[in-house]
Amino acid sequence: MKGEKMSHLHWITATLVTALVVLAAMTNVALAQHRPDAKPPTEGQIKRVAEAIPAKANAKPAKPRKVLVFWRCEGFFHDAIPLANKCFELMGEKTGAFEAVVSDDMSMFDPDNLNQFDAVLFNNTTRLKFDDPARRKALMDFVKGGKGIIGIHAAADNFYDWPEASEMLGGLFDGHPWGAGGRWAVKIDEPEHPFNKSFEGKGFIIRDEIYQMSTPPYSRDKLRVLLSLDMSKEQNLKVKGMKREDKDFAIAWIREYGDGRVFYSGLGHNHAIFWNKAIVQQYLDGIQYALGDLDADATPSGQLTKKPKPALAPGAKD
Repeated sequence: MKGEKMSHLHWITATLVTALVVLAAMTNVALAQHRPDAKPPTEGQIKRVAEAIPAKANAKPAKPRKVLVFWRCEGFFHDAIPLANKCFELMGEKTGAFEAVVSDDMSMFDPDNLNQFDAVLFNNTTRLKFDDPARRKALMDFVKGGKGIIGIHAAADNFYDWPEASEMLGGLFDGHPWGAGGRWAVKIDEPEHPFNKSFEGKGFIIRDEIYQMSTPPYSRDKLRVLLSLDMSKEQNLKVKGMKREDKDFAIAWIREYGDGRVFYSGLGHNHAIFWNKAIVQQYLDGIQYALGDLDADATPSGQLTKKPKPALAPGAKD
């Protein structure tokens, strides 16, 4: 009898231990999705980023600004996220354009928490679902009410079950035929646009991962496109997986949404992007635009290319 009791106790103990191991494994998987053990940036990387940040912003803030730099990942995690977080922290400190608050906590989108910010920057976030309807409403009210949204690279890899949010951002990930190890030709869509000034009117070659966007929500009739892939260049054409027949692969844009403003840049997979002076300058300009401190024409590109009908002669019929 005593042996049977001991055997039963051992079975219970073994079962409990197994359950705890499984629970721990499940917890670790969940944590790994949005908070993996990522390597912090090195001193050398931080130094290069600090040197790439402009000494001052192009616009003086109308008031002290606060930006939520949000980096939660429920899908793929980009190794450059910690360096990017540091880049935006240093950018705010060095230029005085804003204060960056870095977080991966979804409770930041509770209305009382969100309303303390002037803009939200989605730093390479992936597969965010926003299951809480109150948080969805809070974010939409936030931007429609006059505040800003900034998306960096994988910010387009979110909102698959929330069409309103993907529409607001302007793009939804549909593959990346141009891998992070390749060198791709980028076109300056509008050399005279103030947010392209740092590129000095010249297209450039970049080593980074470039996304293609699905339609909908992507449309030049809704977005002011700043940068795109230069599809006249052979290296951009020699890839597999291109889906867009129009070969329109936008990389960066701005838009108005309600009373708010949106800036998106698809650059930001590789670490070196965050010490590229021209790109960092465009990031800063885009952030200041989203904050409402730097004015720019956001008339959609599609409207700029549509020619008005010629005036009809008196008495003529259309």
